Amino acid sequence: MYNINSILLVTILFIAILLFYELGFRIGKYKQEGTDKVIKEQTTAIQAGILGLLALLLGFTFNMSLQRFDNRSQAEIKEANAIGTTMLRTKLLPEPFNTNAAHLMEQYIDLRLLISDVDLTRTEKRREYNRKTDKIQDELWQLASNAADIDSRTVITGYFITSINDMFDARGERNAKLESHVPEAILVLLFIVFMLSGAIIGYSSGLSLKRAYVPTVLMTFLIVLVVFISIDLDRPKRGIIKVKQDSMLELKEIMDNK
Repeated sequence: MYNINSILLVTILFIAILLFYELGFRIGKYKQEGTDKVIKEQTTAIQAGILGLLALLLGFTFNMSLQRFDNRSQAEIKEANAIGTTMLRTKLLPEPFNTNAAHLMEQYIDLRLLISDVDLTRTEKRREYNRKTDKIQDELWQLASNAADIDSRTVITGYFITSINDMFDARGERNAKLESHVPEAILVLLFIVFMLSGAIIGYSSGLSLKRAYVPTVLMTFLIVLVVFISIDLDRPKRGIIKVKQDSMLELKEIMDNK
C-alpha cells in the first residue's frame, strides 16, 4: 500500500464508502417493510457504536503518523548537530588531516542532502547514495585512525573519533526512523471499518426510507481528508507534508561560506 499514490488511495476509499452506503441503503429499503421500531432502534445503536470505533481508529492512526513524523524531524536535527560537531572538531587534527577531513565532510553533507530528496520507493537511487556515503564514512574513519597513530595527543584526536562515531550513529538512527511506518494491517483495518460504517449508515437510512446523501458525502469527504493527512505524514519523502532539511541546509551554507 505504501507504493500506491496517496491521492489515488483516498479517492478509491471515498468511492468505496459511498458505494457501500448505497448498497446498505438498498438493503435497508428492501428490509424496511418487515422491520419494527425496536430493530430500527437497535440498528441506530449499532451505527453509533461503529462510528465510535471509527473515530477511535482514525485518531489512533493519525497519532501514530504524527509521532513518526515528529521522530523523523528530530532525527534530522540530531544528525545535523552531530555533523556540525564533527566539522568543528576537524580543526583539532594536525595538518594535513584537518584539511582532508573538512573536504570529506563537505562531500558527506552534500550526499545527505541529495538522499533527503529521494523518494523511499526509489530504492536503486538510494542504494547508490548510501554506497557513496558508506565510502566517505570509511575514509573518515581511516583518516581518524591515521591521525591518532601520528598525533601523540590522544585526547584531542579522541574527541574527533567520538564525534564521527556519533555522526555515524545519527545517520543510522535517522535511516531507521525513515523506514518506520504505520503498520499496513492497521490501515487495512481502518479502511474496512470505513466501508462498513458507510454500509450501516446506508442501511439505517434505508430502514427510515430517508436518504441523507449530502451529509453522508460531506462526512465521507472529511474522513478521507483526515486519512489523506495521516498517510501523507507517514510518507516523509513525497506528498504535501515533508520533513524539512533546514538544519542540514544551514550546515551546507556554513561550509560554503568558509
